[in-house]
Amino acid sequence: MSRYLFIFNPAADKGRASRRIAWLKALLSGRQDSVLFTTTYAGHAGDIARSETATGTCMIACGGDGTLHEVVNAVAGKGVTIGILPIGSANDFVKTHSPQNRIVSGINHLFEVESNDVDLGSVFYGNARHRYFINSLGIGFTGRIAKSVQQSTWLKGEIVYVYALLSVLFGYEPLMMGIKITLEDSIIELHEPVFVFSVLNGKVEGGKFRIAPHADLTDGLLDVCILKAVPKHQFFGYVLKYLRGSHISDSQVLYCKAKSVEVTLDAAEVMHLDGEVYDDIFGRIVISVVPNGISVR
Repeated sequence: MSRYLFIFNPAADKGRASRRIAWLKALLSGRQDSVLFTTTYAGHAGDIARSETATGTCMIACGGDGTLHEVVNAVAGKGVTIGILPIGSANDFVKTHSPQNRIVSGINHLFEVESNDVDLGSVFYGNARHRYFINSLGIGFTGRIAKSVQQSTWLKGEIVYVYALLSVLFGYEPLMMGIKITLEDSIIELHEPVFVFSVLNGKVEGGKFRIAPHADLTDGLLDVCILKAVPKHQFFGYVLKYLRGSHISDSQVLYCKAKSVEVTLDAAEVMHLDGEVYDDIFGRIVISVVPNGISVR
């Protein structure tokens, strides 16, 4: 088996990633240690990763956060290193893992740099269903935004997230949620309407929103950010705060680092994991951290 497996998603960035396939093939030409797979349907990246898993292999997710999400869920816990070639629309995870001043062009560094272990989020929901997230989770408002982004085929780049936010906000009402947050030394419990519920491993969501400015991928904790019920007309002020990361000092925001979170929903809602949509989620949802859950380069 080849040591480096490039899993290329031409549908990333609303199809614009397909323009990169010739570029990537040229860079891989002549490399005997690498092979390129191209996905052809939703979920194919995960299927490829599962079928090609071998200890010591490095699988490079070539796409956006959704492609990375699929590969992570296919190989977590199997001794596989994940590489990231970010060619999606938001590329949220790399904005924490590899800030702009550390980004380099080309792909040679993927063969040369050392990998590092990062935490994962683990989610149990429904009838014993389980998924991981590497960057973020949202239930309700941001889940619906992710669904709107998925359905918006005519907008490209980060502007689609602004459109989705506005379209969801128009008909949205805060959700009644039961929430139990386990901190390192105490427990917080809430049972009240919530406008925005987010749990993050990384700092950024939706391209530019600094939902968890204090997030650390290696601290063994997840960052919880809850915006309590506020009048809808005030939300635009919070959008600006989210962009700057200054919302965490607001009296209507609960921001903390947690080992685990339990959520209870009485009615079905939309959940996103790394921007991937999970519909009709209700009942008990258990979110926890997996310290050093996967190796990334």
